[in-house]
Amino acid sequence: MRRAYLDNNATTPVLPEVLAAMQPYFLEEFGNASSIHHHGQHTRAAVENARESVAQLLGARASEIVFTSGGTEADNLAIFGLVKAGDHVITSTIEHHAVLNACKRLEEMDCEVTYVPVDAQALVDPEEVKRALRPNTKLISIMAANNETGVVQSVAEIGRVAAEADIYFHTDAVQAAGKIPVNVAEWKCDLLSISGHKIHAPQGIGALYVRKGTLLQPLFYGGRHERSRRAGTENVPGIVGLGKAAEIAISGFTDGSVDRIAELRDRIQNTVADSIDLVGVNSSGAPRVPNTTNIYFDCIEGEAMVIALDLKGVAVSTGAACSSGAIEPSHVLTAMGLSTDRARASIRFSLGKQNTNEDVNLLLELLPAAVERLRELSPVWHSRVRVSR
Repeated sequence: MRRAYLDNNATTPVLPEVLAAMQPYFLEEFGNASSIHHHGQHTRAAVENARESVAQLLGARASEIVFTSGGTEADNLAIFGLVKAGDHVITSTIEHHAVLNACKRLEEMDCEVTYVPVDAQALVDPEEVKRALRPNTKLISIMAANNETGVVQSVAEIGRVAAEADIYFHTDAVQAAGKIPVNVAEWKCDLLSISGHKIHAPQGIGALYVRKGTLLQPLFYGGRHERSRRAGTENVPGIVGLGKAAEIAISGFTDGSVDRIAELRDRIQNTVADSIDLVGVNSSGAPRVPNTTNIYFDCIEGEAMVIALDLKGVAVSTGAACSSGAIEPSHVLTAMGLSTDRARASIRFSLGKQNTNEDVNLLLELLPAAVERLRELSPVWHSRVRVSR
């Protein structure tokens, strides 16, 4: 069976070039990067070269990059590394659960959290953030791009709000890095999180940008790794993979690969709109990352669609992978005003560098029949048809 993987916001395959860069560090170059002998110095050089590449992707200094186990740890280090009891934090209602659940924990620790709403396009109004400021506000954490809709927030404007108020600003850029240009100076952020497996590096590696002068309380206690900001022996193969993936991501803005992905995404949207009734693109009027579209198909269950397409060889999703199996509809889609039924009828299609026209052809070949079959099984569809007659 031919298979097409169109769930790259959940995870991406490691690119061959990334795997090739990593392989020596599983075998010949196996040293501990903290050792001072030959083996350690070789791996230390590899770690620092990767740090330079990640810094270049973000417009940062290499010394401001802290390697972590992924985006969740980076988010948690940014939040718990700064905030203490009595502090106030501002975030949004559509954040990834790595931020939302961290904020719930803050509330249990006698911190105050304000969850600013979004509009019908899932956009945060920077003025809402400004109005939420308090004398004890310590941190603003607003994501750069949403994992479900792909909507890109006005992070530079929010960064200006934070800078003018002299408040720390963190942005979860896990779904933005490699898809849109990221520049920490232009965004005026103090902390920024990325994850390797969203940009074709392996799972289990990520990074946190920490602006020079920002003092973080570490989550882990041990050695003085990462300038005492993140204890633990460095994951050298993962770090090398992240560095190589960052280099490829930088090239993507000039070699046409980002534009090619955007064309595939637009082709999915346009063909679905032309060939299937009662569909629409969520957040179609907002700026979005080029690889993501979230489409509702009225009168179906999204989970049933995911299963139906998977049986035919196409992988898509209803939203965040970490929320799969949840009974509740997407918190992102309901926060932007979608009804429960429409939120549950929404499917996310997310593309990666490995995707081809043939992958999209397969999806578009299978999709109309899958929708028709699921609607035929839906009592809601039949009642709607009777009413229209």
